[in-house]
Amino acid sequence: MARTLFENEAPHPLADRLRPRSLAGVVGQDHLLGPDGPIGRMVANRKLSSMILWGPPGCGKTTVARLLAQGTDLVFEPLSAVFSGVADLRKVFDAAKKRREMGQGTLLFVDEIHRFNRAQQDAFLPVVEDGTVILVGATTENPSFELIGALLSRAQVFVLRRLDDDDLEIILRRAEDHLGRRLPLTDEARTALRAMADGDGRFLLNLSEEIAQVRDGEPLGSDELARLVQRRAPLYDKAQEGHYNLISALHKSLRGSDTDAALYWLARMLAGGEDPIYILRRLTRAAVEDIGLADPQAVVQALAAWDTYERLGSPEGELAIAQCVIYLATAPKSNAAYRAFGEAREMARETGSLMPPMHILNAPTGLMRKLGYGKGYVYDHATEEGFSGQNYFPDGAARRNFYRPGERGFEREIGKRLEHWDKLRQRTAAASQ
Repeated sequence: MARTLFENEAPHPLADRLRPRSLAGVVGQDHLLGPDGPIGRMVANRKLSSMILWGPPGCGKTTVARLLAQGTDLVFEPLSAVFSGVADLRKVFDAAKKRREMGQGTLLFVDEIHRFNRAQQDAFLPVVEDGTVILVGATTENPSFELIGALLSRAQVFVLRRLDDDDLEIILRRAEDHLGRRLPLTDEARTALRAMADGDGRFLLNLSEEIAQVRDGEPLGSDELARLVQRRAPLYDKAQEGHYNLISALHKSLRGSDTDAALYWLARMLAGGEDPIYILRRLTRAAVEDIGLADPQAVVQALAAWDTYERLGSPEGELAIAQCVIYLATAPKSNAAYRAFGEAREMARETGSLMPPMHILNAPTGLMRKLGYGKGYVYDHATEEGFSGQNYFPDGAARRNFYRPGERGFEREIGKRLEHWDKLRQRTAAASQ
């Protein structure tokens, strides 16, 4: 969209002035935009299909959409889902239909498309289906969760990558070329500046413009840089995909006994504002699901950390969470109890309403005693071994071995106990024959 004379005279942020003029100038997205990339091939053939661009802030989604329209001679119609409704969509659709009658196509770019509700998303279906518009939606959220299936079936989803350190350095050099001088930073501060951007090219350019205002003098070090500019808040939405991705990373790091990685993901979640109680609930789950009886103290530690945090609050109580993470990550692992209970539940579903064997039923009435309730029951404490070896499974159901402890941690001792009971059970069975 061309700017007016007055717009050209007005000041523009560095990030706007340095927008790439071609797809080849877009940094970090060669897997999509290169000659062998799916979008690159579309542009080469001058035949676009509707698409959803999914990626973090500052990775180039809006720029890519503008350049796609430019590279295929489509009219670029931008909308923001934050500020637009169905009435705005109808105006765009009507204008696109008139253009189509004149042989001109329209690329409708919808920023933050995930913010449209289901009814608003439904409005796109007919115009995308018949080609009235080529829809390019941009989102930072997982389209699988945020967009309706009918729209996803009509648009390809392309994942834009977070800009890495090399990509950010390229953008920094472009900024310096445009400004005509090198930013007044030590090498260490330059590295810190890229880290502050956290993969967001637009944020990096905004920081660079701020640093460029510093008067000439000694280059800024990391400490001076931190005082001058504000670090970008980590990308983390505790109600959306980031929430699930990071808790999954924490849980799997614990399961994999990687203490340092687990501490890192814990720190990331806390920095993003995650509710510590949610984290503690997941740690308690990991204690029983992935450690279990290999270390019976694991769940005790998890509950103690939970209790400690509720008593101390943040930030002091967060140390208890970190201590719990270290304990769980370094504990021996076993899911034997988890698997055993799953198998037992499956047998319970299969066997339905089978009664317990009569000898282990209580007989509080005379009638029940006459019917055989409790007959033949052997009181285990009255035996020499403290073990009767009687059958406790339902009549008509074969005995099953659900719990099979491993050789890790305390389960090694439990295995010895089970082996002892099995031998006594076999001896009892042989004696009764």
